[in-house]
Amino acid sequence: MSSRITPALSSLAFINPPGLYDPRPNGYSHVAVADTPARLVFAAGQGGENARGELSPDFLAQVRQALDNVQTALQAAGATLFDVAKLTVLVVDHSQERLALFSNEIKSRWGIHLAPACTLIPVPRLALDGMLVEIEATALLPL
Repeated sequence: MSSRITPALSSLAFINPPGLYDPRPNGYSHVAVADTPARLVFAAGQGGENARGELSPDFLAQVRQALDNVQTALQAAGATLFDVAKLTVLVVDHSQERLALFSNEIKSRWGIHLAPACTLIPVPRLALDGMLVEIEATALLPL
């Protein structure tokens, strides 16, 4: 199924072309197209730590906090989740259960909009002890 939606006030279009499976149930799109000129925003990988550096031992709690942290980073540059073209997600001890939790949280954040292109990479560990997820975002803002 081909889907193409361009968020309002953005130069982004998301495409799920025929011939590829429908990624929407997993909370991402296959292709993000950015028409330029534009302002690019690169948010470094955000973990599930709160402002005091504390990490919950719960995977879903860390996913939610990491996405909150991504939003905070994007807002500092004048961007929102709907300006994100690409996510890169690192997950410790990846499983189908963790994928479902992550996908559901992405779908709840993006709502009716198509989610950005996304690559999920299973990893053995991250920078901090107890860190279970890290999310990096690349956003595009119109000039």
